[in-house]
Amino acid sequence: MANVISDETIEYVGILAKLELNDEEKEQAKKDLAEMLDYIDELGELDTTGVEPMSHVFPVNNVFREDVVTNGDDSENILKNAPGEKDNMFLVPKTFD
Repeated sequence: MANVISDETIEYVGILAKLELNDEEKEQAKKDLAEMLDYIDELGELDTTGVEPMSHVFPVNNVFREDVVTNGDDSENILKNAPGEKDNMFLVPKTFD
């Protein structure tokens, strides 16, 4: 285990994460963080030459789509459910003066 996490680091991470850890939980967190950092170091040793970096897990070409009206203008039926109607809009009672 090359990475050693100090008590101060665990305290600081606990503050950032808004966690209250007892001594046993702090020791376990130190061990877990050290293992994670060791694994990241191990991944850094991999030969990634020729591997194209990716910005997203799934292939994404264009996330924007054209706006297509699918239900048409059904405002007449929609306004039938309104408490009131004025100028083709909902008319609702005042909630405050």
